[in-house]
Amino acid sequence: MYHPGMNYSREGLIPTQFVWPYGGRHVYISGSFTGWTQWPMTPVEGCPTVFQTICSLTPGYHQYKFVVDGEWRHDERQPFINSNFGTVNTILLSRESDYIPQLLSPQLPPSGPVSSMEVDEAFQNVVRLSDGTSPEPFPKISDADLEMSRHRITVFLSTHLAYELLPESGKVIALDVELPVKQAFHILYEQGIPMAPLWDFSKGKFVGVLSALDFILIMRELRSNGSNLTEEELDTHTISAWKQAKSYLNNQIAGQGGAASRQLVQAGPDDSLKEVALKILQNSVATVPIIHSPSADASNPNLLHLASLSGILKCICRFFKHSPSSLPVLQSPICSLPLGTWVPKIGEPNRKPLALLRPNASLSAALNLLIQEQVSSIPIVDDNDSLLDVYSRSDITSLAKDKVYSHINIEGTTIHQALQYRDDPFSAYGYNNQRCFMCLRSDPLHKVLERLSQPGVRRIIIVEAGSKHVEGIISLGDVFRFLVDI
Repeated sequence: MYHPGMNYSREGLIPTQFVWPYGGRHVYISGSFTGWTQWPMTPVEGCPTVFQTICSLTPGYHQYKFVVDGEWRHDERQPFINSNFGTVNTILLSRESDYIPQLLSPQLPPSGPVSSMEVDEAFQNVVRLSDGTSPEPFPKISDADLEMSRHRITVFLSTHLAYELLPESGKVIALDVELPVKQAFHILYEQGIPMAPLWDFSKGKFVGVLSALDFILIMRELRSNGSNLTEEELDTHTISAWKQAKSYLNNQIAGQGGAASRQLVQAGPDDSLKEVALKILQNSVATVPIIHSPSADASNPNLLHLASLSGILKCICRFFKHSPSSLPVLQSPICSLPLGTWVPKIGEPNRKPLALLRPNASLSAALNLLIQEQVSSIPIVDDNDSLLDVYSRSDITSLAKDKVYSHINIEGTTIHQALQYRDDPFSAYGYNNQRCFMCLRSDPLHKVLERLSQPGVRRIIIVEAGSKHVEGIISLGDVFRFLVDI
């Protein structure tokens, strides 16, 4: 994206702002005006996923690309062409006699965090082709192209193995079932992980998973019995004791849409990616441990990886990256696809409303809704249903900071207050620290898939440009049920 500056310099150059609003750790711009060398871009204050820089350009035609974490990228929302440098973005800066400052002077908020959607809105008036027209809308996909896309993805998932999900290096943390719940609570928080497999030394095998949902249930159950969640109480409850005590809650949890106690869902490295995805979807779990047993009797198992839908989606994106034409569905705008959950329009019957909460709602209401709706996060909106933040299941681990859990009242604490306790528990081990993952209804599917393939991202919130009015939500489960037609 670009924004020509308001004034020419003495040499006749035009200060021009370039923006990359799609995230990354290190972003550079390279173009005809830099001699195709890489110039660094800096994050916008308050929004680390939006990068910008200002270059002084001569009036005329220019080409440019972005380098994001070592990968050459172009902004598909801006005019682009194929050239000797591959696919590049283009801009045409007017001569002084043609310059119209008022049309090219978006007003950004004077203070406070800047989101990528606010940048999109601020610069949407300058997204024009060089001839002054708007980009052509995406064509609607045909049934034949949709089925072809699904078939090719299904073939890929069926012919590639879970072994391909394993990173070249890394570690997987497992917890002893005899560990005190309090200590486990702190470990998840300190290690920046939302869940961990459970190892039973007496049985010599992995027996389950401890997740943020367990802590939500612990807090809710103890509060419902009128007791306070103290360190002493947590010290007397091992993970094993909690899992056993949880059995009496199964009927209540199942009635509210929660997951009842069951055997560990796991997969082997030789299982297909499709089998792993089906296990995740059919059992309503976030991850499946990839476990290898070197002996026939399944003794001495090795925990290799925690497989997730985002990891599988990343494999899909990587495989089809250089042949996007083989999947026509990727170019379709998400609003034209039977995908996700959308806010019901006036007059639409039998449409389930989205789970939304106001910041003054209680933390207890948020925890109950996470369980009842079987969702990983809930958008927090203002009175106009404009997105303010997101509260996720994994945010419960932030209460381990400074032992907040020992004295917090979940009925009297608002979501706004609970969000103040949250820092960035997922900043370590590759998790993304951005909370509000957003897209527009006009975004092509491939852009949504790229965002969902990032570790720790499970839902994308569809918002209206500028107002950030929530229009819908797309989850990882939605994507796989649509692409694989499950």
